[in-house]
Amino acid sequence: MSTEGFMGPDYRYRAFISYSHQDKTPAAWLHRALETFAIPARLVGQSTAMGVVPRRLSPVFRDREELASAGDLGRTVNVALAQSACLLVVCSPQAAASRWVNEEVLSYKRLGGEDRIFCLIVGGEPNATAMPGREAEECFVPALRYRWGAGGELGSEPIEPIAADIRQGSDSKLNAIVKLVAGMLGVGFDDLKQRELHRRMRRATVLAAVALCVMAVTTTLAISAFISRHAAVVASHVAERRQKEAEDLVSFMLGDLNDKLAQVSRLDIMEAVDDQAMKYFQAQPLDEVTDRALEQRAAALEKIGSVRLDQGQLAAAMASYRAALAVATRLADAAPTNIDRQLALADVWAYVGMTQWRQGELDDAQRSFARGQATLQRAAVHAPGNTQLAFQRATLDNNVGHVMEARGELDQAAAQYRHMLAQMEDLVIGQPHNADWVEYLGSAHNNLGKLALMRGDLAEAVAQYSADERIQSGLAAAEPKNMSRRDNLLTVRAILGRTQALTGDTVAGMARLQQAVDMATDLGTLDPSNTDFQEHAALYATQLARLRRLSGDLPEATALIARALPIFAGLARHDPDNAAWQREYAEALVEQSAQGREAGQQDDAHEHATAALQALRPLMAKLPDDRSTLLAGIVARLSLAAVTTDAQVARQLRTEALDSVQAAKSGQGDPRLQALRVEALLSLARKPDATPIIQRLWASGYRDAGLLRVLRREGIDYPVNQAFQHELLVATGGGPLQEKE
Repeated sequence: MSTEGFMGPDYRYRAFISYSHQDKTPAAWLHRALETFAIPARLVGQSTAMGVVPRRLSPVFRDREELASAGDLGRTVNVALAQSACLLVVCSPQAAASRWVNEEVLSYKRLGGEDRIFCLIVGGEPNATAMPGREAEECFVPALRYRWGAGGELGSEPIEPIAADIRQGSDSKLNAIVKLVAGMLGVGFDDLKQRELHRRMRRATVLAAVALCVMAVTTTLAISAFISRHAAVVASHVAERRQKEAEDLVSFMLGDLNDKLAQVSRLDIMEAVDDQAMKYFQAQPLDEVTDRALEQRAAALEKIGSVRLDQGQLAAAMASYRAALAVATRLADAAPTNIDRQLALADVWAYVGMTQWRQGELDDAQRSFARGQATLQRAAVHAPGNTQLAFQRATLDNNVGHVMEARGELDQAAAQYRHMLAQMEDLVIGQPHNADWVEYLGSAHNNLGKLALMRGDLAEAVAQYSADERIQSGLAAAEPKNMSRRDNLLTVRAILGRTQALTGDTVAGMARLQQAVDMATDLGTLDPSNTDFQEHAALYATQLARLRRLSGDLPEATALIARALPIFAGLARHDPDNAAWQREYAEALVEQSAQGREAGQQDDAHEHATAALQALRPLMAKLPDDRSTLLAGIVARLSLAAVTTDAQVARQLRTEALDSVQAAKSGQGDPRLQALRVEALLSLARKPDATPIIQRLWASGYRDAGLLRVLRREGIDYPVNQAFQHELLVATGGGPLQEKE
């Protein structure tokens, strides 16, 4: 029997992948997964409804360039469609809005291939067009949703496309690719899956065996060490040696072995290794091991906590840090002049405080940071010129400043940030090539930029953020494979972009935010378990969506928010205690409400604004002085008031928003806060009260697109402040602004 493949002589490609170029990452994954899929030898050569099963699923056609702007598909694409045995469609809201994806599906159906179309859902919701208020979530193009008619055109009979689904909570990537391949080959899903699982299990057997052997040997050595410790004194050195071997093996488990397992995506074994290490450490008494073993243990426990922190598992991270804290405290107390031990203890206190800060426990976080500072101050008595101690003090100044800022204590936060900047400038002068120190110098500029913005000094804010961006750009360029450096760069790029937009430079602001979204998306693809990357992709997509909408590009804004919402929903479910994630999810819902209002979908807009305010209320009660939560709550109230038909309720919401502005205990000079105050006053028909605030905003150079729209609606003149533009030019040394109103 021939094994040339199921395509036949008329087909050149096993499949044609149709996708929106905004979905290039999942499309590239699909392409790679298909061409590297190993078809079980037992199936090769079998005849099915799709033809003869081939050895490999290659070649697969994936258009890598933007299609021409002509009115129809290019000749190359049409030829490729005609020569493809199957059509695979990557489905998402972006794809559903793509004219070219729809045209490719229509063209393939004209060729008689309707029964050979398979879908991969990567975002959105199937058939959302039939769900009132959720139309923007549709992931199927129209050509997929209806059967091809006998007359050679798309009919009105709805159909359900054959689809695999890799959205969060749906098919795993393994199940999805097996489902697609089973359809392409015309074989049973279960049979193919079992064979693929067996193949993958064989690949992972060696690593799994190594992991399990290491665990077994570690346990054996630990037991041997325990027994030996109770043997005769002459055998004590044997116990120490075996204890050292056990600790070395655990370090290997958490280091090299974990790295190798990550390369083959064996997260299940990685978790088992980390859990086994935690059990081992918890079972060992602190008073029966050497100091070296304890130091090793503290470092390993801190590493486990940091991995869990990156994965958004705050409770699990805290458990690891608490365990590390107990060991580090014992070591530091036993040797107060040992600077390395004091540094290690202060470092663990910093991680504990950081985790508490993310959970919104500000009092606990400040106490933890203070314990770290006290540790370093005691150590400085014994080593007054130690630069590592100075660096650690600077990082804790940064952390304490964040807590004070969240409480609205801006003057105290400014003192912490200025002290941090001075320390980092001195350190970097002494060691200009120390990348970690240079990074924190950039962070110090970033902190001061944030406080300048809260004071209403936009030129200073842009200048400080620009200084940080230059620093982070240099670090990322020097270490292109360092994902942490790239994450720092995309973060400051987004912050600078949205601040530029506040000055009226909307074009530059959108460009920087788009770069941040693209970079965060790429990082998330490289490390899907890193929740920081996911959060940044969704957060900056939300902020970019607002600017796109205010600039008149509602379709692009809608597509961006459709990408952000599922990410935030998944993060919020993943850890309900993460205050930042809950707030950012609410902000995305507010933007979705604004888009619905602009599209004339009042009921949907009301529903989303209501959901946002409900999500924010517990955060506002818990963190009444947090600036981000305060601003989000005011925006949510004004958004809900704008779509509420009950005039009395709308007035109450606007009054509450105004009260929140006036109740802010600090940072009243923040132009974002005062712009919301203007919006509330104007909506309450209190134009005389709003006029002096508008004048102050004009004097500060504030030209956010949202404020400009409100003022235009009220017929209020608000020309460009040329004096501020000159001030901004001097502060940044940049070129002229490109305002787009």
